[in-house]
Amino acid sequence: MSALRTIVGTAPGRLLVGTVALVAVLTVVGLIALWPSGDRPTVPGAGTPTVAGTVTAVRSASCGGPTDQRCRTAEVRVDEGRDEGAKVQIVLGPEEVSPDLETGQRVRLADQQPAEGAAPVPGDTVGEATRGDAGTTGADPSATGADREPSYAFSGVDRRTPLVALAILFALLGAFVARGRGLLALVGTAMSLSLVVLWLVPAILDGRSPLLVATVGALAVMFVTTGLTYGVTAQSLAAVTGIGVSLLVAALLGTLWSELAGLDGKDGDLGAFALQSGGELPLQGILLAGMVIGALGVLTDTVVSQVSTVAALHRTSPQLPARALYREAFVVGRDHLAATIHTLVLAYAGATLPLLLVASANGVTFTDAINDARLAEPIVSTLVGSAALVLSVPLSTALAAVLVGRLPPAALAGHDHHHHH
Repeated sequence: MSALRTIVGTAPGRLLVGTVALVAVLTVVGLIALWPSGDRPTVPGAGTPTVAGTVTAVRSASCGGPTDQRCRTAEVRVDEGRDEGAKVQIVLGPEEVSPDLETGQRVRLADQQPAEGAAPVPGDTVGEATRGDAGTTGADPSATGADREPSYAFSGVDRRTPLVALAILFALLGAFVARGRGLLALVGTAMSLSLVVLWLVPAILDGRSPLLVATVGALAVMFVTTGLTYGVTAQSLAAVTGIGVSLLVAALLGTLWSELAGLDGKDGDLGAFALQSGGELPLQGILLAGMVIGALGVLTDTVVSQVSTVAALHRTSPQLPARALYREAFVVGRDHLAATIHTLVLAYAGATLPLLLVASANGVTFTDAINDARLAEPIVSTLVGSAALVLSVPLSTALAAVLVGRLPPAALAGHDHHHHH
């Protein structure tokens, strides 16, 4: 708190704290005003809960018909739920595209029978079922109680244990390498993800403006991550301001170019979901929200690095004027910027690689391929995020040089002490 008192003891520090406090208050007001009420569209059959199962046998047989194509079938024992102990036969599909399961492998199954008292969902009866040695019978979706035969669909391999193990390994590495700072960063990450899952997504489904929800949510995530990771310091205060302005730039650019490129979000799975839910979802707004959230990560990394660079230069050479601080820090930021944009572009290219492969195999030209909305959307997202990133470097560097650079070195000592243990 002594560092904060030093900061507010100067005119630039008071301006910085006042700006951040205003943004924080507006963010809290936005979180409360946009709080989800629970009135969200539902889609029958979407997001079906699953139960555990164990593969007991895998067979291959002809798919039937005039071709020699072979299909894979798995016998799976249900390990939990109302049909625990039952064995079901599940047709996985042609061998070339079906999962290669092994005996003893843990899988997840989706129950295709409606709960008691619920109407059966058309088209949800999948495969055949056996109970013990009773033989193979087709499942009757209208049957209930003792007459009901279990019917399950393959949902996927049970990969939750390795995912949790990887998360634990990541947490241990972070705690070992970064120590206290790493633990705080992990807590901030967990809180940020919780905010996205428990507030942002329900608020959008509630019918709130997706762009407004994403902007408020991104600002809240920004405060959580920078606050826990860096504390209340001159660096974090300047970083919050720079990230906030850059996020608004990303939102404005995304809105403008979505309109210019005619991107409405109706292509792909999101359009099908909106159709099933009665067309209640603002698809273009959701597309824009994805752009804002996607830009937050790289913006945070770049802006914090720039502010920290300015602060380090100021601590080392307090006599440097703001112009010199900006010039030296911008050299570092320019190199970092090139690498970050390269990373961002490659990440989106990797995500769209299957579409690019299909387009190339069909002889589609590059200009025709990028005109497809499924490719145009990630391209616009990449360029919007990159444009906001490019603007964030001179903006955050100048902000830090003018505000942080004018603070006495004592105001920065708290962060330096917190950084080393």
